[in-house]
Amino acid sequence: MKRITRKGFLHLTIAVIVLLAAQATAQQALQGGTEITSPEIHEDHSVTFRIAAPQASEVKLSGDWMPFEGWVPGTATMIKDENGIWSHTTEILEPELYSYYFLVDGFRTIDPGNAFVSRDIATLTNFFIIEGEQADLYRVQDVPHGSVTRRWYESPGLEMERRITVYTPPGYETSGKEYPVLYLLHGAGGDEEAWITLGRATQIMDNLIAQGKAEPMIVVMPNGNVIQDAAPGEGRDGFYKPRFMIPGTMDGTFEETFGDIVRFVENNYRVKADKPNRAIAGLSMGGFHSLHISRYYPGTFDYIGLFSPAIMPNQNVSSKVYEDIDGTLEKQMQNGYRLYWIGIGKTDFLYNGVVQFSRKLDDMGMEHILRESDGGHIWKNWRIYLTEFVPQLFHP
Repeated sequence: MKRITRKGFLHLTIAVIVLLAAQATAQQALQGGTEITSPEIHEDHSVTFRIAAPQASEVKLSGDWMPFEGWVPGTATMIKDENGIWSHTTEILEPELYSYYFLVDGFRTIDPGNAFVSRDIATLTNFFIIEGEQADLYRVQDVPHGSVTRRWYESPGLEMERRITVYTPPGYETSGKEYPVLYLLHGAGGDEEAWITLGRATQIMDNLIAQGKAEPMIVVMPNGNVIQDAAPGEGRDGFYKPRFMIPGTMDGTFEETFGDIVRFVENNYRVKADKPNRAIAGLSMGGFHSLHISRYYPGTFDYIGLFSPAIMPNQNVSSKVYEDIDGTLEKQMQNGYRLYWIGIGKTDFLYNGVVQFSRKLDDMGMEHILRESDGGHIWKNWRIYLTEFVPQLFHP
């Protein structure tokens, strides 16, 4: 065997280092160039965002912590350094789950440095969490975890098989117990994925149950768009661009056929199948559905939650569901219920209608809670409402 001299060993070592450096450079190039940290969350809870766009003349950041301009949050102009990296550092942010995107010469794009992306209708945004306080309910904690399944159920009323998302609490599979059920409905443009992804419902339920603030329960998240069998990309129609409002969303069909969902759940899960152990809640269009389902089936739900609800039906729609609203509310009140809870943001475009509905209930003598919060028609509010509504359910 030929021995390697000290000089030869040195040359070999240098060669290996050069080879490894070349491989690292090549791999970095394949992955898109220099690695950029974005977002970078600092100890004081300010956040720095970065994006490489050396040829761009202007880059802006838009995040939902910024004051809104109509339906969309405002923007902050980013600063470019000598390497073509644009950056912006926020002021100190309160603990919360936040979403954001970039505008590169007016072109909207997600952050290539952040792999965590959510879809709201057809819009993609990045998100991140500032830990602490309320936001800790949205994080995966070291607690027992429930399970999330996507099930297909037969809907005779809609003449199709449809997909539904079901959360079962920790220990469901082995406990042998029966559980109460919360039916949790999404808003216009959403689907059976919305509360799991944007609403962080799984993390909220796990954490509230672990803290002893919520009773273990099953949470059923259906698709309220009656012409769909499942979320876009998950059903028979394959991959297509989701839309905000599609036919059949608020014409009474979903309310009329909601019994198909309840029957499926009560035939396939260990549940307490009676009024004191059923709750229904929803956001925006889902609040509209919850209002009308609960009064159309006045002896079915003991707990009703309306989160930023679209209150009244479209006057151009003819459906028996929307007939005699006052009479069916009276019947619901006479049948009794444990909780009628309404949440609305003070700058929500639906605020006036919700306040008027609250006054209507007052005039009827129908007990309810009206929770007014800051902010508008946004997921931040709906997550908060869920964390406040759930602890009030199913107590003896």
